[in-house]
Amino acid sequence: MQDDKTAFKIKLKEYCQDMIERRIQAGRDAIDNAQQAANQEEKSSAGDKYETSRAMSHLEKDMHGRQLTANITELSVLLAINAREIYTKARPGAFIKCENFNFFIAAGLGKQTLEGEIIFFLSPNAPLAKLLEGKSAGDHISFNGKENLIISVC
Repeated sequence: MQDDKTAFKIKLKEYCQDMIERRIQAGRDAIDNAQQAANQEEKSSAGDKYETSRAMSHLEKDMHGRQLTANITELSVLLAINAREIYTKARPGAFIKCENFNFFIAAGLGKQTLEGEIIFFLSPNAPLAKLLEGKSAGDHISFNGKENLIISVC
């Protein structure tokens, strides 16, 4: 039973890693595209249009750069999480099963469906993760306006 829980948590962590790595690649691609768009702008007789276009491409590149940095940081936090350990209290790396909801504290991916189960993937710094922290089976939490019993933590 413990091996099944560990294998499930490892699968959840790998899912997170795959999603974040996809975001990182998409961010890199978006930065490259914005740079190419800026480089391809030709200076025309309408100099203001040229400058505006280049400025917009630069802003877009900066925005994607910030997102890329956030995703790289999130990946490093995720990689530091031990999914092989079984926990009795909610903390980073724990899977929390409640009456109506499931949570995995590892990366902020939001609501995802994996193996037919809806799981809320939470960043360890998310307010809900902080609310769950230290809770164990038998405790109650309030989520989405509903009181929920924590069935298990692993």
